[in-house]
Amino acid sequence: MEPRQLGSSGLFVPPIAFGTGTFGGGPDWPYGNTDVTLARRLVDRCVDAGANLFDSADVYGAGSAQEMLGEVIEGRRDQVLLSVKVGLPTGPGPADTGSGRSHLVDACEAALRRLRTDHIDLCQLHAFDARVPVEETLATLGDLVQAGKIRYLGVSNFAAWQVMKSLAAAERGGYPRYAGQQVYYSLVGRDFEVELMALGLDQGLGAMVWSPLAGGWLAGSVRRDQPPKAGSRLARLGDAGPPVERELLYRVMEALDEISAEIGKSVGQIAINWLLQRPTVASVIVGADDAEQLDQNLDAVGWSLTAEHVAKLDAASTTPLGYPHFFYHRDEPFAVLSPPAIRRAL
Repeated sequence: MEPRQLGSSGLFVPPIAFGTGTFGGGPDWPYGNTDVTLARRLVDRCVDAGANLFDSADVYGAGSAQEMLGEVIEGRRDQVLLSVKVGLPTGPGPADTGSGRSHLVDACEAALRRLRTDHIDLCQLHAFDARVPVEETLATLGDLVQAGKIRYLGVSNFAAWQVMKSLAAAERGGYPRYAGQQVYYSLVGRDFEVELMALGLDQGLGAMVWSPLAGGWLAGSVRRDQPPKAGSRLARLGDAGPPVERELLYRVMEALDEISAEIGKSVGQIAINWLLQRPTVASVIVGADDAEQLDQNLDAVGWSLTAEHVAKLDAASTTPLGYPHFFYHRDEPFAVLSPPAIRRAL
């Protein structure tokens, strides 16, 4: 896999990254419970294929996912990139959550211990913390970068104004700048395009996509007359997955099925390949419950959809824009006010 630059930063990431949300887990963890034997097999396969970025969070399996990942990469740290997300609650106390100095330092140190490493390649804030001044957050992250414990910074699940507020504060205060944003984006969830993609184009932020198959809805097992199977991941996730409007889903699935029949690729591979052709997208994070599913996801690269196929998927997945964004898609008078690169991306 040919690495891609994350935004305008010096970090290069593979087009397919692996999400470790299924590692460890437990009876109350809906995303999976991959054991260490399977985890090692999946990591081996990713490294061999060049999908060597592994994404984790301290809340995945209450830390067990990072512990398992640390075990299976031990002895080959130089072959992998490690991405972690911090900021969600890890305990009951006020300092056990958010983006304040105490929690960020503790979360970073805990991740380093679990992963058995001395540095994190990409540390991302898992959510925006409105309680803490962005200057405190950026100063703390800057100290961790200065100490060599973090190489690059990013955010996840931020609104556009929250990202821009942080970028402006980083410029004013001389703090390290965010390199990318980890976002939900799929053929049945294109909200990212409205503001965050435009922001990424304007500010040089790369995107790493989570849940590219919309929590499993686009994996190929569901149709208009074929609901999710009992016991499937979709059934386990329930409301924990991304919201999906059913008529939109069925319309997209019909387009995916038509293209799949033409080119011999699975609907999941087509959905991922579409994402990899979108502006600012540097990497798509996939998960897998077994090696066969992982191989399917890895085979979403090395080929490209035609312009006609992309247009068909765009048409099937487009939904009406809200205010004020619909103005910038009209010929006059507002379209002229939007930079051409951003108009094309939207």
